Amino acid sequence: MTEPRRSTLRTRGPRAMAAPTQAGRSRLPALTLGAVGVVYGDIGTSVLYTLKEVFGSGHVPFTEANVFGVLSIVFWTLTVIVSLKYVTLVLRADNEGEGGLVAMLALASRAVRDKAPGLRKWMLLIGIFGTCLFYGDGVITPAITVLSAVEGLDVVSPAFRRGVIPLTLAILLALFLVQKRGTAGIGRFFGPVMLLWFAVIAALGGWHIAQHPQILGALGPHHALLFIGRHPGISFIILGAVVLCVTGAEALYADMGHFGRRPIRIAWFSIVMPALTLNYFGQGALLLSNPEAVRNPFFMLAPGWLMLPLVGLATVAAVIASQALITGAFSVTRQVIQLGYLPRLRILHTSARDTGQVYLPFVNWSLFGLIVLAVLLFRSSSNLAAAYGIAVTLDMTITTVLTFFVLRYGWGYRLGLALAATGCFLAVDLAFFASNLLKLLDGGWFPLLIGAAIFVLMTTWKDGRELLAETLRRGSVDLPSFLDAVFASPPARVPGTAVFLTAEPGVVPNALLHNLRHNKVLHEQNLFVTVRNHEVPWIGMQRRLEAEPLGHGCWRITLHYGFKNSPDLPRALGLLSGRGIALEPMATSYFLSRDIVIPTPGAGLAPWRERLFAQMHRSASAAADFLNLPSNAVVELGSMVEI
Repeated sequence: MTEPRRSTLRTRGPRAMAAPTQAGRSRLPALTLGAVGVVYGDIGTSVLYTLKEVFGSGHVPFTEANVFGVLSIVFWTLTVIVSLKYVTLVLRADNEGEGGLVAMLALASRAVRDKAPGLRKWMLLIGIFGTCLFYGDGVITPAITVLSAVEGLDVVSPAFRRGVIPLTLAILLALFLVQKRGTAGIGRFFGPVMLLWFAVIAALGGWHIAQHPQILGALGPHHALLFIGRHPGISFIILGAVVLCVTGAEALYADMGHFGRRPIRIAWFSIVMPALTLNYFGQGALLLSNPEAVRNPFFMLAPGWLMLPLVGLATVAAVIASQALITGAFSVTRQVIQLGYLPRLRILHTSARDTGQVYLPFVNWSLFGLIVLAVLLFRSSSNLAAAYGIAVTLDMTITTVLTFFVLRYGWGYRLGLALAATGCFLAVDLAFFASNLLKLLDGGWFPLLIGAAIFVLMTTWKDGRELLAETLRRGSVDLPSFLDAVFASPPARVPGTAVFLTAEPGVVPNALLHNLRHNKVLHEQNLFVTVRNHEVPWIGMQRRLEAEPLGHGCWRITLHYGFKNSPDLPRALGLLSGRGIALEPMATSYFLSRDIVIPTPGAGLAPWRERLFAQMHRSASAAADFLNLPSNAVVELGSMVEI
């Protein structure tokens, strides 16, 4: 019933966001605290495992110079990728105030539509593949984060070792069980808890730095350059572990619509970056004095009496980091459905005030199943670290490429300037991606396999929908001509309003043909409604509806939604009251066509893809639920369509 269409809305430039109002400034501390809790949970817990994996890999000879070199590489990785690329540049690429890979994809595709139309198809495929990789990352990140936190028990006492896996699975199960209740209630605690987490990790790191202040010399980039010069091969290999320090960097951009770019920037530069730097350098100072701490340098920062409380706090922080990613998976899935790359899924709203608070049961339990599989398959955070990196670095590379097209074609920057702004970041992204390819056989295949499988599903659904629409279009009848023929010898009219949904405006819906054939009546008012989804995040109610009279009590209606809007057809049709079209809810019926797809050999999709599309089409949730139609007013009339 829904079909994506190119938006005619203009792309907003980097300075299009309005200046903050007095009310906005008064909310700045609360938004900043919220950003600390939601945006930075993932990257904030990367201190649990990054240096452990770098030094625990066995590739880096354990010397003072190498500790300085590795710390310098970690610090400048955070600086270049997070501070410069995401916080300074990418956050400027807002799509009507929204961020994230889906928003960036829509922004870039609109930018090149007229100026480089040949690129658009490939850009869409690359962007959708990047979105698919997000799900692969979404499986690894909660698994490695929670498992790393629980592994702190092994540092407390080896007797706890056997309970690490069962406790990890129990925590994950509890986390996914509460998703249907929404995050509105517990979300208010995320900020304070994560603020406590950053204060604790900063204090632990600062305590060890005070004992070895010379470690701060690693802030200089020359230590990173010297390390790379001495060990070029090792430097390339360890980039696959260093990348763990930027897990969750994509969340900075993805959550811009929730908090705004200013709170995200303030939180990063005033709280998160200083705390992470202090903790990483504190771990480095600990390793200088106690090389044996390499088995888990984060937890061994704490004195014995603080070890168990730190494990508890780390576990809570890991759950918060996982929660943010799960919520992101729900939001991204809804956006992708709106853009027409996935079939309708059951979407439950968990908040009466915030339309962004949604719960998708299928996505929730699919993610849980894959995460459990990851934990049981890899069994330790070190093994999961081997699986992590390929998906996220490829995502980062795709973000950089799309940013170039926004700069060049959306904002009109000169080619040299656009290349200069993104070329350095692209080189860094590719270096990290190339290094992570070394982990392909050690586990990197796992998130790639998940992303590839979802990509097949998305492209099959998109291509299948286009093939189905073309098949229906070939057999369609022009609506105005049909109505003229019908009213030349009018059927009996019955009171009330009939709403017929059609994917193609101007053609006769199958439901109308079936209704006339079987019931031989027509309602007093007939609305032929087409829902259009656009490549912008939001479309306001003032631009929601277009109405065109067809005569004889019939109207052609077009409803417009952005990919972050929640479709609500009855509410949208309520706008017709201001145009002299009265709808009585108790006298309005919604007629839907439920097509049954029959795959047939021919010139369409590959046979296996046609069968896959037919199965996806059958499994899609009812349009009535997706469009929020009243269940007691829906009439579905089916037909078989061969593709």
